[in-house]
Parts: sequence; C-alpha cells; structure tokens
Amino acid sequence: MTDRPVNVLVLCTGNSARSILGECLINRLGGGKWRAYSAGSHPTGRVNPLSIEVLTEKGYSVEGLRSKSWDEFALPDAPRMDLVITVCDNAAGEVCPIWPGHPSKVHIGFPDPADAEGTHEERLAAFRKVYDMIEVEVGKLIASGPERAGEI
Repeated sequence: MTDRPVNVLVLCTGNSARSILGECLINRLGGGKWRAYSAGSHPTGRVNPLSIEVLTEKGYSVEGLRSKSWDEFALPDAPRMDLVITVCDNAAGEVCPIWPGHPSKVHIGFPDPADAEGTHEERLAAFRKVYDMIEVEVGKLIASGPERAGEI
C-alpha cells in the first residue's frame, strides 16, 4: 500500500450537479486520504449555479470547479484512478473509456436535482436533498475503505 490518496472519479452525464457534489464531498470527508475528481460523458460546460449555491452554503471553496469531459481522465498523463463511481443511471449505462490502471467501478444513483421545477427555493431544496443523500453514501464509502467500495 502506498501513501498516495485513493483517487476517485465521480461520473455523471452533464458534470454539473451530482458528480460535482460528490467530488467535493469525497475531498472533504476523505480527509486527504481520498482525492476525488469529477467528469461527464456529455458535460454541460458549466457547473449548475444551484450546485455552487449549496456548496457555498456548506462552506466549500468553489474556485476551480468546472464541468469537464471524462476523456480528460483517460489520457496517459491523467491521475491514475483507483475507483470510478457513476452517480446517474445514464452514465452507468454508457460505454466508458478504458481507464488507465483498470480501477474498480461502482454505481450509486441519485435523482438529478437539475430536473427540479418550481421557485428558486424549491429547486434549491432539491439540490440540498441530493447533497444530503450523496453525503450519506460517501460517508459509507469512506468508512468501508477503497477495497470494499464495490460492496456499498
């Protein structure tokens, strides 16, 4: 075992909400022992403003967060992933690139808060709810350790 953090890639289709929230949560709850990145199969090109709002409320720095393609992480100079997590059913069903190092894969699906309708507060509440759901699952993942991630 090395002293290097466990590298995790959190995938979704648009990389604007769930995967971004997952990335931030893993980085915070992982206490430096886990390092998360996020990407999308068809990135929107921007982080959803309601994701930014929830993360800011929770005390995260949102500087540097961006919506990006999963292709970036299949390149030879990309960080070597130990675990790939899909957080939306669409991304889970897509044919993923071949990841260097052949990381473990797990699917933990969450509803898409970007689909929420209503007032700003109602849509923001949907993002808060999904954040809380992801926080629970990330806590379980980190508590179980990277070698048991597929059992979560």
